[in-house]
Amino acid sequence: MRKVGIITSGGDCQSLNASMRGVAKALYGSGEDFEIIGIEDGYKGLIYGNYRTMQYSDFSGILTEGGTILGTSRQPFKLMRVLDENGLDKVEAMKNNYYKLGLECLVILGGNGTHKTANLLREEGLNIITLPKTIDNDLWGTDITFGFQSAVTVAANAIDNIHTTASSHGRVFIVEVMGHKVGWLTLYAGIASGADIILIPEIPYDIDSIVEAIKNRTKQGKRFSILAVAEGAISKEEAALSKKDLKEKKRNPKYPSISYEIGHAIEEKTGQEIRVAIPGHMQRGGSPCPYDRVLSSRFGAAAANLILKREYGVMVGIKNGEMVKVALEDVAGKLKYVDPQSTIVQEAKLLGINFGD
Repeated sequence: MRKVGIITSGGDCQSLNASMRGVAKALYGSGEDFEIIGIEDGYKGLIYGNYRTMQYSDFSGILTEGGTILGTSRQPFKLMRVLDENGLDKVEAMKNNYYKLGLECLVILGGNGTHKTANLLREEGLNIITLPKTIDNDLWGTDITFGFQSAVTVAANAIDNIHTTASSHGRVFIVEVMGHKVGWLTLYAGIASGADIILIPEIPYDIDSIVEAIKNRTKQGKRFSILAVAEGAISKEEAALSKKDLKEKKRNPKYPSISYEIGHAIEEKTGQEIRVAIPGHMQRGGSPCPYDRVLSSRFGAAAANLILKREYGVMVGIKNGEMVKVALEDVAGKLKYVDPQSTIVQEAKLLGINFGD
């Protein structure tokens, strides 16, 4: 009997269940004898020994189901080497539970922080395979992550629905999209929904450039403007600050979020009514789109294939449409940013989209 553990870690998103289903179906159908152990609530379950033996039926009917049947939690990587309130060594506890369960390997589904811890466990001698999950699409080593396209759909639909209200009332609407450090989600959702201005962390904005773009639209007889703003958007003035000074500035924010700050500045400079809409966690929820269902199924099957071949210490990624394996040590701690000079940004500018630069 070969025992495989599965963990879903970090923020939830669409297609976690579809990915686990892909792993399970491929392993159960391999002709070898497998037992799958579901680790509950992310790394927290591995630390404190919360798990259950999965049945074949557990993976039935979950292809289109959002969230995760195993539950999840955020366990910051920087605290993994810090003893818990009871003096427990979390890393040693995870290793002990891995060996106690008799696991051959762990399949870990997660984003950037999750991969840091996954690589730590690899360095500690555990057999690890990871799958790239994040709505931010910011994991290094893969062209796309599962959850991204589904989140783009939700964010784009939100912006689509704002258009009619913005047009009817002649207002400037700011739709704040998730993404603290990278702007892939805002970029794709903004282009897909016809946003007039897109602000992402990789391209610091000049508020005067934004105001000028809005005024030009007004001169052209356009009564409204739509801004797609990443929650991590940053001004040119802030980008010039040291990391310490920026952190201090954000310690006591004057506005609930960057969108309100931008909205206040636009209102002062144009006199137009500003409204802010924040889809928030809706972007993580709901049924995965068909693209993500296919992608996740492929990721899961590829992970199972690596398990069958006993190839560990890697993340399954996708490059140019083909599944690839990427060394965990090459993935952990790296982010895939939007290149301001990339063709997609240049093409968006040709479409008339302003990036505030």
